[in-house]
Amino acid sequence: MAPDMRGRVEMASMAAAEMSHFEILQEALAARGVDVYESIAAYTPVLEKYHSSTVPSSWHESLVKAYVGDGLAADFYMEIAGTLPKDAEAVVRTVMAETGHSEFAVAAIREAVAADPALSSPLTLWGRRLLGEAITQTQYVLAGQEALTELLFSVEADLNQIVDFFGSIQDRHAQRMADMGLG
Repeated sequence: MAPDMRGRVEMASMAAAEMSHFEILQEALAARGVDVYESIAAYTPVLEKYHSSTVPSSWHESLVKAYVGDGLAADFYMEIAGTLPKDAEAVVRTVMAETGHSEFAVAAIREAVAADPALSSPLTLWGRRLLGEAITQTQYVLAGQEALTELLFSVEADLNQIVDFFGSIQDRHAQRMADMGLG
């Protein structure tokens, strides 16, 4: 959907960085005797559901999805990093130390909204939809993956801990939306 070569290159650069992250994680799992594809098989339907229900209809929506999606993924990984064994935590933190490849979207959305203020409301709603769908899919995963839920939330976890988890993700989402100049 990119209208020009700059946009195509920026999206391709983001994809290349994400592939590099995948390869680091794949290597770390292989070193533990774990096949990455078998590990993610249980989550593939949820990811496909998220992406099939949030197909952008414009370049601007693609930019918002890239930035918001990148941030939501980072939020989730950082939330679980501290619950992992130290060696696994180090791998996650190494991958997360090299983020920000979606930052190009911030300037592009700010410029687009400055040129056409009517874009602000629909893109704000789009950003909220992305967050809502991500939370919905995360709740499905947590409901169906007891081991993951126990990893994120201690056995003694109470409802407040779960509310805090989603609250912190919503707070960071609100900051990302503000960074793009969206409500």
